[in-house]
Amino acid sequence: MKRFIPMLLAATCLAGFPAVAQNVPEIAFDSAANALTTPDDIYLGEVGGVATDSKGNIFVYTRTGHPTVSLGGARAFAHGGSRLFQFDRTGKYTREIGKDLYGFMFAQQVRVDKEDNIWAVDQMTNMVIKFDPQGRVALLLGRKAEGTPIPTPPPPAAGPPGVNGAPIGSGRPQDIFDRPTDVAWDAQGNIFVADGQGNARVAKFTKDGVFVKSWGSKGNGNGQFDVVRSIAVTAQGDVIVADGGNNHRIQVFDNDGTYKTQFAAVGNPQAICLTTGANPVLYVSNSNPPNNIDTAGEIYKMDLTGKIMGKFGRAGKLPKEFGTVNAIDCRTDNNLLVGEIGNLRVQKLTLHPAG
Repeated sequence: MKRFIPMLLAATCLAGFPAVAQNVPEIAFDSAANALTTPDDIYLGEVGGVATDSKGNIFVYTRTGHPTVSLGGARAFAHGGSRLFQFDRTGKYTREIGKDLYGFMFAQQVRVDKEDNIWAVDQMTNMVIKFDPQGRVALLLGRKAEGTPIPTPPPPAAGPPGVNGAPIGSGRPQDIFDRPTDVAWDAQGNIFVADGQGNARVAKFTKDGVFVKSWGSKGNGNGQFDVVRSIAVTAQGDVIVADGGNNHRIQVFDNDGTYKTQFAAVGNPQAICLTTGANPVLYVSNSNPPNNIDTAGEIYKMDLTGKIMGKFGRAGKLPKEFGTVNAIDCRTDNNLLVGEIGNLRVQKLTLHPAG
């Protein structure tokens, strides 16, 4: 009996960790852990997003400052809680975009579209903000609430139908978000927003920002999500969704939200990035959770059939180690930028795949 108890405890502990692929080849890689140079009075906080444009400029959306104010016991949104920095292709700081913008509170992600527009996703203000290449605001999705309790209530658990009989976590079928996490586009310019931290859905818009439809609700069935962490769209228009939290999987849908397939054994897929070209590659981060920063941490390299081609990195604080990856930029197959929440940095990676 005494021998059985440790085995039982070990099995119980292991059951709490997401399943990951076994016997996956390691990909050799190099890292520049301090790839960006900032002025003496500017620092990176938690890196919500990192992205590059067609010229090689680097954009970092980072969590800084204090995102709330308190007046007479009431708490409300302020501004300036996050900052969007631009660096040149060598990593030298060049400018700040949207300083003290009303929609900047809690940096969640930054992406750059094929026309070099810069899109910032802010979780706390529930806004997705499009800037043109010159840094001017070009389009707004979502709306910042007049006030909110701090800390934000946790996402609703799976359960009986919510407002007007809608499934829990599906949100209202409209362009108002509840803690969005990511944005992507198809070849026609349609916009897909991962409205995934408070709600558990994907919202689709036209290229002009007109709401089309949404899909998803809280749960673990096909087409349901626990937390929609990240999103990407293939050249054919399929929508790839990182379903993190307790679901530990990638789900794939057609352009209208019809479920097609899923990929498991990727751990906690907090950040994904899809390359372009004839043979696109999907990078998936099994990000270590904030409350257990020494576990997991590796990044998987996959094809669009779900085959895992290799992995690299692990949890840690040194170069070539990762602290809660929240963003991956993969404009080319083997040259990546990785944004970390836990280590307050961006690493520039060069992969050396075998063969």
